[in-house]
Amino acid sequence: MATKVEQRTYEDAVAWLRDHGFDLIEAPGMQGRIFLKKYNCSAAIEKSGDDGVKIFAYPGYLIGSEISKLVNRGYQQFLKTAKTEVPATADHLKALHQFAEELKEALALPSLYNESLGTVSESYRYDRIKDRDEPAVERPKRPWEKVKVKVVAAKKGRA
Repeated sequence: MATKVEQRTYEDAVAWLRDHGFDLIEAPGMQGRIFLKKYNCSAAIEKSGDDGVKIFAYPGYLIGSEISKLVNRGYQQFLKTAKTEVPATADHLKALHQFAEELKEALALPSLYNESLGTVSESYRYDRIKDRDEPAVERPKRPWEKVKVKVVAAKKGRA
């Protein structure tokens, strides 16, 4: 049986976040957008049209001052930023999972079963062949695709 989830207003969500120990930082030059920080994780929320609230930057672990993106390569999860990529430890994943669950509660978002089991990566890249996950038209040409070899049939004559 489906139940209807009450949506929180932007002001209610901000009050809930303050009451539960989140550090709130107003985005410079942007009204209605706030960066959140707790457990060395961060995300950003913004005010949506009708006094609602939505996630602007999805949760990620802070590496330096940059929010990382969690990438799953099958054999290991990594925290990736524009400048670096580090293997994710159990402590990183626990902090990120706790942060994401509390953020969902603050915004009155549903907590899905698979997300409740553990941390969910933003992307899954199990294939170790570089760029194979890109669309075919955006992939760089492989050496064997660049060279077109013409095969000329030799004429067979009588000897």
